[in-house]
Amino acid sequence: MIADIASEVRAMARRLSRAAAAAPGGVALVELKRSLFEVSLSALMETVAQTKTSRAEGAEDTDMSPEAQEFKESLDEIVPLLGGANMWDFLPVLRWFDVFGVRNKIVAAVSRRDAFLRRLIDAQRRRLGDGGIEGEKKSMIAVLLDLQKTEPEIYTNKTIMALCMTMFSAGTETTATTAEWAMSLLLNHPNALTKAQAEMDATVGTTRLLCADDLPRLGYLHCVISETLRLYPPVPAMIPHESSADCTVAGYHVPSGTTLLVNAYAIHRDPEAWKHPLECRPERFEEGKAEGLFMMPFGMGRRKCPGEALALRMLGLVLGTLVQCFHWDRVGDAEVDMGEGGGLTLPKAVPLQAMCRPRAAMTHVLRGL
Repeated sequence: MIADIASEVRAMARRLSRAAAAAPGGVALVELKRSLFEVSLSALMETVAQTKTSRAEGAEDTDMSPEAQEFKESLDEIVPLLGGANMWDFLPVLRWFDVFGVRNKIVAAVSRRDAFLRRLIDAQRRRLGDGGIEGEKKSMIAVLLDLQKTEPEIYTNKTIMALCMTMFSAGTETTATTAEWAMSLLLNHPNALTKAQAEMDATVGTTRLLCADDLPRLGYLHCVISETLRLYPPVPAMIPHESSADCTVAGYHVPSGTTLLVNAYAIHRDPEAWKHPLECRPERFEEGKAEGLFMMPFGMGRRKCPGEALALRMLGLVLGTLVQCFHWDRVGDAEVDMGEGGGLTLPKAVPLQAMCRPRAAMTHVLRGL
């Protein structure tokens, strides 16, 4: 999986470099969320379905691939609907009427998303039928389809679809959004961006591209990622949980079967735990200064996100490559808008646009990608 991520990150750097070369003055205006989302999706497609996103001949380097565009549009429709409250949450009888058409909107969006996933599964099924995967590294779908042959009652088509949906939904939007927030913070705090670039030059150098083995030595980069996750956790109210037994939380009795939401956003900004909680200060994580302070962007306990390690690796590679290879500037003199959108995740209200220019010291590396 890490090799797949590294390959897609190199492709992203190559596209950004070409876009800058084709732009007036060698500086390209890019909407970073689109590039970041495509990196996440394509890396997952390689692992889950042994395929990649495709690009039309002559497409601009700042365009998204058709697959990334299709899947992003379905998520953009689903996430706000899932994260919002509906009248029937309070008056269940209204569920039968669907006055505002919410159910129909959800069904339509889910159908589009499922059609995308079904094409990936059907393609893998055909490859298995043609004997094309024998001896190759198998994708997640290929493994599940093999298991379906021996345990069809467990690995049903519905189960395989659900597992794929979880992988893509959890591994694309959240990672891309966090990287977008990180770049927004760096653009509004140019001293932090300069410090991250200096660390990159001293640790990795300018003769090669950052790789996964370099990440443990990039302490300040990890501080930037940690501060981003503190200020903008990917799922601010966490994934809903249900109490399996009667319990007491902070002195409140919680009956069995209660839906529980944990406000990680508020916990991460608690002034009793964090000094200057609303300010971006990556240095607060240096040399173990934040050790013992409570942070839970990936949850905690047995229900903690199993993709935490992979997400941090991906964020490190993506953010590190952007910092290492390019100069970044805001569009105009105004600071980047840090307004927050709504929904189950925490998107930016205004997508990040930035001016991208390859660093002179990295030009020969980018040419070789």
